[in-house]
Amino acid sequence: MRSSAIPLLASGLLTDTGLQRSINQDAGVMLELPRGGLYAVADGMGGHVAGELAANLALDTLSQTFLNSRGAVPERLAEAVQAANLAVLRHAVGEYLGMGTTMIALVVDRGAALLAHVGDSRAYLLRDGQLHRLTEDHSWVAEQVRLGHLTEAEARTHQWRSVVSNALGGEERVRLELYGFALRRGDRVLLCSDGLSGVIEERELYELLARGLTPEETTRQLIDAANAAGGPDNITAIVLDTMRSSRLPHYPLPVHGHDGPMYADVLLDLRRGNSPLTYLALVLLYFVLMGLLLYPERRVITVTVGLGLLLAIILGVWGYRRMQRPGRLPDLPCYSPAGQATGDPASWPRPAQTTRSTGER
Repeated sequence: MRSSAIPLLASGLLTDTGLQRSINQDAGVMLELPRGGLYAVADGMGGHVAGELAANLALDTLSQTFLNSRGAVPERLAEAVQAANLAVLRHAVGEYLGMGTTMIALVVDRGAALLAHVGDSRAYLLRDGQLHRLTEDHSWVAEQVRLGHLTEAEARTHQWRSVVSNALGGEERVRLELYGFALRRGDRVLLCSDGLSGVIEERELYELLARGLTPEETTRQLIDAANAAGGPDNITAIVLDTMRSSRLPHYPLPVHGHDGPMYADVLLDLRRGNSPLTYLALVLLYFVLMGLLLYPERRVITVTVGLGLLLAIILGVWGYRRMQRPGRLPDLPCYSPAGQATGDPASWPRPAQTTRSTGER
């Protein structure tokens, strides 16, 4: 069978109210795209009606903005998250005052995955027998863990575990983390709200993801496990399998930083070339032109030196971006049980896939 006859992705989505909540303020979306797909989870907050509205409004705006935009995928994804942020903020009036939502969004573009992250919803990657955490929580307890003041176990039960330090709807300029990485055949990605990651340890997540079940069956088992642990919050899970390898897109993948979330407009400026190196090149060009006007008798030397320096800047930027294209995984906790390995999801049976779903049961 030709590789082109094998679907690139297989996915499943399920969301559940949990055992201790009366309404589901989580939401999820899966959209098939010509060269991949868009997958996202949102966990609303701000009261019963407000949280539900915030999560669904954010995902609807994210999807529509991304589909209607043009350009490279990283920029489109960042713009879509910013649009979702403004949509939530502008509706946060009257009885909806103070509403907001987390968001974890993944776009698959051929052989690359682009991940945008705001809040404490999480993403994981199961690859080669290891479960990689792909995101850092934007929350008070996560910061205390990073500082060494709390352990992971203590953070799970801390009274302030639900206090997020970053969310959509908080201010006009959204702060997000955005980076990309290369996908491989056999990769399995999990996107989830803290109703799952907050109650299920990564050891159990690994065991559930590595059982070799289809994405839809796996999401059911993840939800059941969270409810078996008490189901204290709404629970949403998306499981995504890479069925075959594909080439990387032509644009450079954004890299994972260690400085936390960045304002979307700053991130977009850097992506579009409005960086210090760009301004340095413009200043250099200015001085070359001034040199030609002031010292025309030395124009050969001026032009040669100026072009040499400009070429060095261009080659430096190009080389740096080429080095970053494969997209390394972030240096975050990774669970790896001794003596165990995962199966290849590409060999597992698949049910029919839908193009748009909320997964409510």
